[in-house]
Amino acid sequence: MSFPKVFKEALSHLPSKEKDKLILRLLKKDLVLANRLMFELVSSKTVAEKRDELETYILNFIETSAKDGCFSISYLNWDVRELSGLINEHVSITKDKFGEAYLNLVMINKVLETNKEFILNSRPPASRKKFCIAVMARVFKVLLIINKLDDDFLIEFEENLKALGSLITDNKFLIEEAIRNGLDVNWLLLPEIPEDIAVIHKEIRANGFLKYHKKRY
Repeated sequence: MSFPKVFKEALSHLPSKEKDKLILRLLKKDLVLANRLMFELVSSKTVAEKRDELETYILNFIETSAKDGCFSISYLNWDVRELSGLINEHVSITKDKFGEAYLNLVMINKVLETNKEFILNSRPPASRKKFCIAVMARVFKVLLIINKLDDDFLIEFEENLKALGSLITDNKFLIEEAIRNGLDVNWLLLPEIPEDIAVIHKEIRANGFLKYHKKRY
């Protein structure tokens, strides 16, 4: 939303105390913006430290959930969504684009590694398929983010990308959905992300893939 020049000028002439009150009232209604300002203005932690803290939480959360046992693969999918929300919040607050790719990659790898047997043996098949398709969509998201970063960053992701490629290849349901949804696992195993990955992704989605269609299955 853009504001007219006359409005901006009027705001600039408000007394400082009145401005401060208005800002605080607005921030109470926008917690993401409030947290971002708190991080930028008063936090003693760096972006890297915040990223490390969230990575530790994600890994511990997945380990604990696996030990407690999942009721169904749908619950596992909900856990992934919850963790994704935390990553999105971290990025909104810190503007950590590297962390957005890194943390999503760490999360996907840990979920697939820790729950390998559970995924293979999960029922019903429709729920398992929905989960696997969601994984493919998240993998594409990671590749799209990495592709927008400076080329020098790719080496930072090599180990995790290769690990993800192996995890997908070793799971018959995941590799099946990778092939069906246009994800070339070699992009991960080499790793070598196509320069036109955004175009590829757009065409795949336009053809109705990377999302679960109940009637189709």
